[in-house]
Amino acid sequence: MDCIKVFAPATVANVACGFDVIGLAMDAPGDEMIIRKSDLPGVQIKAVHGARLSTDAAQNVAGVALQALLQKYDNPAVGFEVEIFKHIQPGSGIGSSAASSAGAVVGANHLLGQPFTPKQLVRFAMEGERLASGAAHADNVAPAIMGGFTLVRSYKPLDITGLHTPDDLWVTVIHPQIEVKTSDAREILKQKVLMTDAIRQWGNVGALVAGLYQQNYGLISRALEDVIVEPVRAILIPAFYELKLKCREAGALGGGISGSGPSVFMLSKGEETARKVAATMDGIYAPLGVDYKVHVSPINKEGVKVLNNG
Repeated sequence: MDCIKVFAPATVANVACGFDVIGLAMDAPGDEMIIRKSDLPGVQIKAVHGARLSTDAAQNVAGVALQALLQKYDNPAVGFEVEIFKHIQPGSGIGSSAASSAGAVVGANHLLGQPFTPKQLVRFAMEGERLASGAAHADNVAPAIMGGFTLVRSYKPLDITGLHTPDDLWVTVIHPQIEVKTSDAREILKQKVLMTDAIRQWGNVGALVAGLYQQNYGLISRALEDVIVEPVRAILIPAFYELKLKCREAGALGGGISGSGPSVFMLSKGEETARKVAATMDGIYAPLGVDYKVHVSPINKEGVKVLNNG
């Protein structure tokens, strides 16, 4: 196999209470990538369609992730060419850089005969995230590679586990067409939190994990609360609190800021409710004069998908 085409999904990170540790993968939107073996060693980004991103491999998240993979593969003769079709806008808060990083390493791993485990691929893809945001976080790349909900228990050492995903859980995301850079959104965070807030947040993280395994939608709903990060970042997103209130009234279990924003996600039980939530989002944003997109998706349990190979 010398060429492969993959679909790399959008992801929701943090999932309200799980800052930097919990994420989920969506079925749509997602990037498409073509990865080819090359006669030249190293990584070449041949083209990026749909976004103005560097084709210098050292300045492109897919290139950096692949370079990390090649360092571990330890065969100086191996090389890859990459063509990227961006359908996830950079700075959207739904894992644009993670999709490129994850898609690149999963595709390359297939071409090499799959010598690396999913956990190793996550580690390589985290290097792309380091380039994008200044922090090698895994809460986007882990679900993009592994699918479903994932939990990062530890970064040192890296310890990631998949979580149960209820079959009837859907996600609705509104993406205001404004850019919030992850690096900027991290800079405004408080470096210290109150013990009372930390205790409340820990309780919510535990309850969310329990709710997923028990398929207890009421518990999931109560757990979707962020008392640490959301109050700081909410000012970056137009009509954020109105969105949360009206979407819950429409039947959503709850939600919050997707990643660092500006996208806002809501989880729902069933497609019908998820689409009612989408209509509610439309009703709030249409009068604001802010361009936006709304995505309705089941949870993607597979992660990066191989579309074809040659």
